[in-house]
Amino acid sequence: MARKLRTRNHKVVLTRSAGGDAGIAIFLTIFGIFMFIPMYYAIIQSLKPLDELWNYPPKFYVVNPTLSNFSDMFKSMTSSWVPFSRYIFNTVFISVVGTFGNLVFGSLAAYAVSKIKFPGRGILFAGVKYSLMFTATVTSIVNFMTMSKLGLVDTYWAIIIPAWGATLGMFLMRQFMVSGISDAVLESARLDGSSELRTYWTIAMPMVKPAWLTLIVYSFKDLWNTGSSIYIQSEQLKTFNYAISQVVSGGIARAGVGAAAAIVMLIVPVIVFVISQSRIVETMSTSGMKD
Repeated sequence: MARKLRTRNHKVVLTRSAGGDAGIAIFLTIFGIFMFIPMYYAIIQSLKPLDELWNYPPKFYVVNPTLSNFSDMFKSMTSSWVPFSRYIFNTVFISVVGTFGNLVFGSLAAYAVSKIKFPGRGILFAGVKYSLMFTATVTSIVNFMTMSKLGLVDTYWAIIIPAWGATLGMFLMRQFMVSGISDAVLESARLDGSSELRTYWTIAMPMVKPAWLTLIVYSFKDLWNTGSSIYIQSEQLKTFNYAISQVVSGGIARAGVGAAAAIVMLIVPVIVFVISQSRIVETMSTSGMKD
């Protein structure tokens, strides 16, 4: 019997057979291996010397591992007229400030839409949902015109301010607040004299910690991977991702360096994701479309 229902203390408990559990475990293992293959291939490519990179068909193992690709990448970066540390600073500054602003403004808007009744909030949230259908490419022209009018083109803020207004953050926070915060708890705080801002900060935000951790991961990942941008022309303001893309643009001779660069760029997002993965799963399971 594949599954059966049992009652325990007037509760229905769904159980599976050992065969069903084994099948799920096998499926998830195969799926996990399939998802890990691109990262594994990038790792072994970064450790291959140049002669092994030319082998066809390509091998999924390294005969003579070397770290020369990493050393070549850093030598190329340090030989630039813009210091290597400046590219790192640009990337970190844009990622941290953009993520922080997206969290603050997104959560404030989500709290207002989900827990404060005002005319038009349904229409406002509908606009947020529909905006998720449009990619950044669609809105890039409008964003550029806006930043140009504000005189912010060729500054950090031309990338950071649009990130603050990303609607995915508001959507995730709003969905979690609807299902994860009881209106009775907030009403009790208001009756005790708590202001809306204090209620938001001391009660709502701690209760939706999984949601804002998920938002941090998504926002930080997108900003960390910022490369060539129409908003920034000055070399000293460009990001680490852009600098690496210039280093590895030399074709097959730079394939190993390109793989090494990919590994370097993956380190920080992977660490952030591993630390927050359980919170992300919890948020995704409670952030379905609710009106």
